[in-house]
Amino acid sequence: MTDDAPELRASDADRERVAEVLRDALAEGRLDMEEFGERLDATYKARTYGELAPITRDLPATGAVAPAPAVSLNKEPVQDGSWAGRIVGGEGSSSWAVAVLSGFQRKGRWTVPRRFDSVAFLGGGEIDLREADFADREVVINCIAIMGGMQVVVPPGVEVVVRGIGIMGGFDHREEGVPGDPGGPRVIVTGFAFWGGVDVERKITRAARQRLKEERRQQRLDRRAERRELGGHSRDEH
Repeated sequence: MTDDAPELRASDADRERVAEVLRDALAEGRLDMEEFGERLDATYKARTYGELAPITRDLPATGAVAPAPAVSLNKEPVQDGSWAGRIVGGEGSSSWAVAVLSGFQRKGRWTVPRRFDSVAFLGGGEIDLREADFADREVVINCIAIMGGMQVVVPPGVEVVVRGIGIMGGFDHREEGVPGDPGGPRVIVTGFAFWGGVDVERKITRAARQRLKEERRQQRLDRRAERRELGGHSRDEH
């Protein structure tokens, strides 16, 4: 794994492979129970490849841990998913939004800057990142909601950190703790909510939802066709 790109985010599957190496080492007598427990705890707390690598470095099955995505000469990760093409650098297409007794939206195909500042006073706003590009791997969404509300929508694969402060209001922390994809962006939601709130929600795009719907529909049709075929065979046999 690892030493080529230690800063990249580890996935649940990466942590589980390290845990499996530790379980094998315990069974073989290479680790005692105390050290096994310490290393297992460190495994599930690890957030990057660099933090996972030392845990099994002195064990013979270290190679069982999945390698980090290949890194090109410009340090941009090369990966099978879409994040490499969506972290584009630059200044972002919009860096602020204000809603006073009104509303605003940032959605569709746009570039999220390194810091996006937004204010909703007796109004509301929607900041939708599902189809967005990102100016950097870590972006800050700063939300000031005063007697108003905002919704931040992120796609699967994005790590979310919420640091906002609420007074007679609040920030939604439900999406925190979900590991991001290797090479995926980190979104920090910060700011202040007074008699208002900032919701953070993880959703797939409408296009992806439609694809899933079509796939499920096709699977149902395939199962019906199989049942009809099996029923025809049964009648023929009789």
